[in-house]
Amino acid sequence: METQELHRGRLIDHIQLVVRNLPASRRFYEAVLQALDVPIGGSGADFFWADELFVSTADSRAAQGKLTGRHHLAFQARDHAMVDGFYKAGLAAGGTDNGAPGERPYHPGYYAAFLLDPDGNNIEAVHHGPHSRSAASVKITF
Repeated sequence: METQELHRGRLIDHIQLVVRNLPASRRFYEAVLQALDVPIGGSGADFFWADELFVSTADSRAAQGKLTGRHHLAFQARDHAMVDGFYKAGLAAGGTDNGAPGERPYHPGYYAAFLLDPDGNNIEAVHHGPHSRSAASVKITF
């Protein structure tokens, strides 16, 4: 068996989005995740995944024939430039503007951009301003 390595953040183990048009979703997510320095981890005929995000068709075994509803996912960004790059890449890859990059009133320093993916999910990239982390991620090897 091939060794796999995952880097996990704080709360979510994984999220599955079941989409209508996998090629359109893959174009969008590859673009925004590349802007966030997150590689696609793997793929098959009816799915792809990147770290905690798993995207599939309704026909995939994991989906059990049903689309997921509308979701809001927020990806962490290193800085304002990464948020800006996410927004630009997502628009170029078929995303729809849902809030241009800028400061938000949620807390001081909250800088974010919002896009709708091809299925209408609200996808955000956020930089929380100056902060420190105890670690970049939790590394899991199995």
